Amino acid sequence: QVQLVESGGGLVQAGGSLRLSCQASGIVFGINYMGWYRQAPGKQRELVAFITRGGRTNYTESVEGRFTISRDNVKNTVSLQMHSLKPEDTAVYYCAANNAPRVVFDFWGQGTQVTVSS
Repeated sequence: QVQLVESGGGLVQAGGSLRLSCQASGIVFGINYMGWYRQAPGKQRELVAFITRGGRTNYTESVEGRFTISRDNVKNTVSLQMHSLKPEDTAVYYCAANNAPRVVFDFWGQGTQVTVSS
């Protein structure tokens, strides 16, 4: 079993930056993809970005060029650096991971709130 704990959320003004971090623990040797989802009030959960074990990344178009996902396979962490934040980025952000090379995630963090004010 893998446990994931996010940190770094908070309140920021539009145009500002935040860095989210996620620490994995437990049986971490088999972790393959890692990613970040978000869910805004009244909205469906949305995949923001994911990164493979080898470092290949993918982003939803709305954050392309503003967000950067990265991982450290020694420390078992994944991060999301967010720049030029917009009010529509406001959501609970969740860290996710799996043991397979696919965009279906089995392990989830508790979420961290990101609020962007105008």
